[in-house]
Amino acid sequence: MGESATTSYSSSPSGYGIGPPWLFRGRALYQLHLVKAEIARAFIPKELKLVEAFGYTLGGLFLAHYDDSPAGVFDELVVIAGIVWNPPTSCAWASRVLVNSHEACRHGRKEIGLPSHVAIFSKRDAKASDQPLYKQRTSFIHSKPKEHSEIQVLEMEDYSQTSICNISLPFAAGDCWMGPKIRISLPSFSGQTTHNPQLLKYSCQIECRVRAVKSAKVSRPRIIQLDEFSNDIRAKEKNVDDRLSTENEERDRSIAVLLSKPIMALEFNLLKMQVEAPTVVAT
Repeated sequence: MGESATTSYSSSPSGYGIGPPWLFRGRALYQLHLVKAEIARAFIPKELKLVEAFGYTLGGLFLAHYDDSPAGVFDELVVIAGIVWNPPTSCAWASRVLVNSHEACRHGRKEIGLPSHVAIFSKRDAKASDQPLYKQRTSFIHSKPKEHSEIQVLEMEDYSQTSICNISLPFAAGDCWMGPKIRISLPSFSGQTTHNPQLLKYSCQIECRVRAVKSAKVSRPRIIQLDEFSNDIRAKEKNVDDRLSTENEERDRSIAVLLSKPIMALEFNLLKMQVEAPTVVAT
């Protein structure tokens, strides 16, 4: 089929010491999902109010490849559990952040208050020339035209690996049109983690070319089975009777977010993202 497999893992030296704001350049897929409020609420601090309607909130994923950053070249998958009120606007809440850079992981945990974890991003590219002509498109994650990508994300913990998901990236439009240039601000809450117990708020200032694309398909090799949701939501893997640890429960709830129904996907090209230093939120 003309496929090649590569494993992306970065250990670039840190450039975070220059201080904020921190600048990232690359490309990304920003995908919104309808997430069950019960799943999202398990991540949200009690002092924050979840934005929900008819039992759902807006979550999803932010999948990025950075060609230039304080940590060098690396990949990132941000799992967005939901949206919380921050009058007069609202802010996103990330339930899990996966990066293939130790420096980016440490910075995310200590400075931004993110639930960051080191991961391996294994990419498999299938050339569109091997597909019927009506299926030939261009993938956002690669600079080469006429390619399609499958990405497997494996979370690292000590010497073990846990499969998080497989992401089948969409075929975008066949021409070179990248959409209009926009500037947006994506405010987010973070913190209340083991590495940063304070409630924080930070902002990402983004400049990019944006266009709507077909949603990526997210799957997981190992099937997980979710119990009926209660005030404390629990997740159990199939054929495992023992109750999962808190960490495993949080991981599986994040996977449930990724597997939820996508409603819109945006491709960010020529991405320039400036991350401001977080501020402590009074509670």
